[in-house]
Amino acid sequence: MKDRLLTTVVGSYPQPDWLIDRRALSSAPPPRIRQTSLWRVAPEYLQDAQDAATIVALRDMERAGIDIVTDGEIRRESYSNRFATSLDGLDLERPAQIIGRSGRPMLVPRVIGLVRRIDSVLSRDVKFLRENTDRRIKVTIPGPFTMAQQVQNEYYSGKEDLAIDLAKCVNLEAKEVVAAGADVLQLDEPWLQTFADEARRYAVSVIDRALDGITATTVVHSCFGYAAMVKDKPSRYPFLTELEDSAAQQISIEAAQPKLDLNVLDELPTKTIILGVLNLNDAGIESPESIAARAREALTHVPPDRLLLAPDCGMKYLSREVAFQKLKALKAGSMLVSVQNS
Repeated sequence: MKDRLLTTVVGSYPQPDWLIDRRALSSAPPPRIRQTSLWRVAPEYLQDAQDAATIVALRDMERAGIDIVTDGEIRRESYSNRFATSLDGLDLERPAQIIGRSGRPMLVPRVIGLVRRIDSVLSRDVKFLRENTDRRIKVTIPGPFTMAQQVQNEYYSGKEDLAIDLAKCVNLEAKEVVAAGADVLQLDEPWLQTFADEARRYAVSVIDRALDGITATTVVHSCFGYAAMVKDKPSRYPFLTELEDSAAQQISIEAAQPKLDLNVLDELPTKTIILGVLNLNDAGIESPESIAARAREALTHVPPDRLLLAPDCGMKYLSREVAFQKLKALKAGSMLVSVQNS
């Protein structure tokens, strides 16, 4: 039995203005194609600059007391496009336009051939993170169901066949990042909520393909979208309890901004819950007491050994100071909860 609730982050942390054009990044939906023009640093210096910014994000998480950290996804223009656009079988030079989750048009890669992973995308990032912290580290990879929705399919007979091959690519990457030192492997699957009926047909099977043989702790994160893009969120997930049947050990959900009905946790009886308790649509800093109250409510549905606390989603659209203060409050709130008497 743990003597306290552990804390983690979902993935991203604010990137500095000197590294990336945050105003341009915030003015449109997260990019699905590569947008190298967003970076403010010349290509020959970009990796070193991203390394330096990664250290800043990592030290903020450590100073805030977060138990399981990430690299802040500092090297990514979006949570998904760095990995997705590295795959063979995609036409990145002549993208298609589709309507995104927000109802706005966005450019996406066209699938014109067999989708294959050419080489590892994230292993170097993981090794860098592992060398620079003694805390448990989490690595995030876009999930196969979500990636299948963020392209225009012009090759496969249907999205399920595409998602199966994407799952194979994710699985290869996941095994390499675990070998590089990742303690926790998280699949980001926000589009489960946008296409819940389609997800019921094949999402769990492709998620399980992606996680097959993974020895690290496995997580699926699903949400309604970045708070900066989606202001009004439902209090119930269209697709969530179905993940009880998945191979993932942990399910990461947002609960603060949507004021999620936590009764749903009763329907995930074998999963560890990473509960979002920081509202990223509000620049105000939560009080530790309010965070503790949310945690105690969750503990009426799940035992303490199956609960972690986190922000609702990635924090990249916040200012660094707000993100840091929210993480400090997260840690302080977790320390107010007595798990031995829960």
